[in-house]
Formats: sequence, C-alpha cells, structure tokens
Amino acid sequence: MGRMRSYRVSGLRVVSDLVLPSLIPIGPLGAADVVVRESEVPEMLDGATRVGPRWQIGEGRFVIDLPGIIRMMMIDGRELLYRVADGADRREAAIFVTGTGFGILLHQRRTILLHASAVRVGDRAVLFCGPSGAGKSTIAASLCEAGHDLVADDFCAIDLPDMAVPMVHPDGRHLKLWEDATEGLSLVHRKGGAVRDAIRKFYVEPRTATGRALPIAAIYALREARPPWIPGIHVPNMVDAALIVRRNAYRPLLVRQMRQAPLYFEAAARLAGSIGVYSVARKLDFAGLPALIAALEAHWRSLGMLERAA
Repeated sequence: MGRMRSYRVSGLRVVSDLVLPSLIPIGPLGAADVVVRESEVPEMLDGATRVGPRWQIGEGRFVIDLPGIIRMMMIDGRELLYRVADGADRREAAIFVTGTGFGILLHQRRTILLHASAVRVGDRAVLFCGPSGAGKSTIAASLCEAGHDLVADDFCAIDLPDMAVPMVHPDGRHLKLWEDATEGLSLVHRKGGAVRDAIRKFYVEPRTATGRALPIAAIYALREARPPWIPGIHVPNMVDAALIVRRNAYRPLLVRQMRQAPLYFEAAARLAGSIGVYSVARKLDFAGLPALIAALEAHWRSLGMLERAA
C-alpha cells in the first residue's frame, strides 16, 4: 500500500493511497470514514443479485469495470478497492474514483446526492443543479469571487433529518472549469493542472470554502434562456419543484440500479415542500454573469438571507 493521503468528501473523512487531484489534501483526520486502496478486484462478484454489462451488485458490494481504465469495488459505503488497468493513466483513473466511485459509496450510505454545486449565503447554502455544461461550476466560481464560500462542486450530499431543515455537507474539492471560464472570471492565476490531457478543463482552487454542514435555503435549476424561457428566476409549482429535484439526482442510472427510486421520490417531495426551489434561465455566456449574480443576490436579500454578520 502506498502513502495514504487525507481528504474530505461530502463531510466524510477519506484516506487514499491513490493521489486524487480533484480533491484538496488536508491534514491527518484521525479515524477515516472511507478508505481508498489498491487491491485485487474480482471479475465476478460472488452472490451478485443484479448484473449489468459492466457492473455487478451484491449484498453491500458494487463492482464496476471501466475497460482500459480502472475496475472498482465499493463495500458498504466505507471502502473503495481499485485496480488501475495496465498502461492506464492513474490521473484519469482517479477521476472515476472521485466521481462514479464516491457516488456509489454515498448511495450505499443512502445519502441523497444531487448533481449540483453549492455556495454559502449568510449562514445557509444555496445549490445550483443541472446537467453537465449548464454552468454550475462557473456560477459557483463567480459567486466565490463575489465573497461567498464554496460548499461543494459537482455533487452535493444532503441529509434530511426528521422534522429539521435539510443540510448539505461540505466537499473539499477543486472547481473544474473550462479554460475560457478561467479567463472570463480572471482565475488564470489559480488555475491548476488539467483534468484530462485531451481537454481544456482545469482544476481551480476556490477563493474560500466552508468546512461545515449548512442548512439549505434554496435550490436553483439552471437552464438556457431561449424561447419560451426568458432570462431570470422563475418559481415552479410544487409538483414541478419536486420533479426538478428528482431529475437532478446524481447519476440517475445508479439510483435505479441500486433500487433507491422510492428514497429519491420521498426526498424530492420533502425538499420541494420545505425549501425554495427555483428555475434560473440564463444565456450561456460570460457577458451576462454579472447581471445574473446581481439578480441572485437581490433574490437572497428579498428572502432575508444576506442579513448575517460573518
């Protein structure tokens, strides 16, 4: 086993013998919640109850094979064993560990995961959800530059305690931004390594980040502003709000494979009924970002979210 490094993922203490470039290393954590280590991973999972083209599920086990890159086995939400394919780039393999691998681990823990980024506003958090390319990371980075701490990027782990406000956990993760976004937001000085050699997307360290779980104040679903949608913040009805939440589950295929659809139906209904859920229509360019940030902050002032002392 190689040297173990410490990270924080969705509020969990993680140690890994694989360098995980998308995560920000931290000091020793004490007892780990999740261990990532190189190991043999079975080609056939004993006692598998569900089998797909490249995945197998058994009691507390999930094996997934990404040919030519990595094979992983997630165990009881607490352990991730991996074997990098011969000749594969370990940096590319790490992308799947911190994405799909941790997604499966968190699903095993029955944590609600949304494909979203989050920032701190006052003493609460707001989430921006949407498909890849919708601008989640770009808006989060822009808000960080405007003085709001980053909570999480790419996916958000949510707790729904009984009779309490939903909470989102902090995630010690670099932002992932396209090169034009680093230039448009004047973040070239904080640009790190490339996510992949073949694409112009880079890790960017956030200006500031919070390390504690925060109550969720609002969820914004991003979409492109084109007819019939005009730029601005729109308020859906309760049913559409629940659909927005459910449709933005992280890796919906995993939700189905792991038979957690009822859990997400319940979570969507609870979130839609307890916090604000909105649609944000925006033009996909940098020129409109200042106006969008101003509109969001005006919305937060109207909701009383900017009335805290630091």
